[in-house]
Amino acid sequence: MKAIIIYSFFFLFLPISILGQTTKDEDSIRISLLTCSPGEELYSLFGHTAIRYEEPLKGVDIVFNYGMFSFNAPNFALRFALGETDYILGVEDYRHFAAEYSFYNRSVKQQILNLTVEEKERLIQLLQENYLPQNRTYRYNFFYDNCATRPLDKIRESINGEIIFPDLLNGRTVTYRDVVHQFTQGHPWASFGFDLCLGARADQPISIEQSMFAPFYLMEAFNGAEIDENGQKRPLVLKTETIIESVPSTNVSIWNLFSPFICSVLLLLIIVLIAIRSIRRKKDCWILHLILFASAGLAGCIFAFLALFSSHPAVDRNYVLFLLHPGHLLFLPYIIYCTRKGKKCWYLTANSLVLTLFIAFFPLIPQEFDGAVVPLALGLLTLSVSHLIINHKKKA
Repeated sequence: MKAIIIYSFFFLFLPISILGQTTKDEDSIRISLLTCSPGEELYSLFGHTAIRYEEPLKGVDIVFNYGMFSFNAPNFALRFALGETDYILGVEDYRHFAAEYSFYNRSVKQQILNLTVEEKERLIQLLQENYLPQNRTYRYNFFYDNCATRPLDKIRESINGEIIFPDLLNGRTVTYRDVVHQFTQGHPWASFGFDLCLGARADQPISIEQSMFAPFYLMEAFNGAEIDENGQKRPLVLKTETIIESVPSTNVSIWNLFSPFICSVLLLLIIVLIAIRSIRRKKDCWILHLILFASAGLAGCIFAFLALFSSHPAVDRNYVLFLLHPGHLLFLPYIIYCTRKGKKCWYLTANSLVLTLFIAFFPLIPQEFDGAVVPLALGLLTLSVSHLIINHKKKA
């Protein structure tokens, strides 16, 4: 989704008088759906959707943009984690909109909508009303209420009749996680992060309309959609064209060479080697326990916070909490005490059991995990088991 920083009061507070202009030649008005290709920033990986309104006789060519927000908003990071981020409908001149996407080498496709004069007028009025200061701010929701779903809702409200969408999925079962994976290809760490945060609900099948939270799914749906007005059907889109062409990038990020899976396997090998050395010396490496369990505990705090308090969809019921949870951080002082004093740690005993069950029943868990999760689980299990081997004759 496109989410640009609010950089100018001019674009946010474009005089309503300009938007409110009317003309007797409404049929000269052209309204289009714009779909923008993904960017390199995390928030732009899914592309972006906007509505373009052209009225040549009045010299009007503006873009209604539901993807504007400000990083400078109070408590932005906390509100984003809680799912309480507010987005804004902004209006900007098309030339500035196009210049931005050209600068960032992101292509833009335009679908000219096949609307009647009455429908165009109604859509413009809806957008004008939505742009009023008291209406332009809305509570963003990644899957259900974003820069793609808002234009769809306004277009649907404006037409006489019903929009009939084609079967984009061709009978396939698609989940929210599948769509996320599709748009994070080439960004393995972003995909890994999304997988860790999304819970089991993200793996439930979704409908065609639910998949339209992603701008390119919305664009494809519009291409084959029809407006059914009392049995009379007409295509929703008159013409699709590329108005900004991007240049393919040949850059390879170093982060793609060191993917989460490769890094987790390397970490597992290091843990195994250190565990073997510790067993031979009959002495735990407490520094390794400190680093790994502190990291796992901090990550677990984030996932537990999302699962318990966030209103983001599909982040609850997250089975990764069996692997990464706040308990690692809570009992870290006790773990370090036991490993330094050479005492048997009941927490590591319990952790070994939980991780063994997690790995044994991994294929049966109703949640899809990134491949890096298994080496991580084996690493924590190896560390816990090595402690038990070293201190098997000692009491807790």
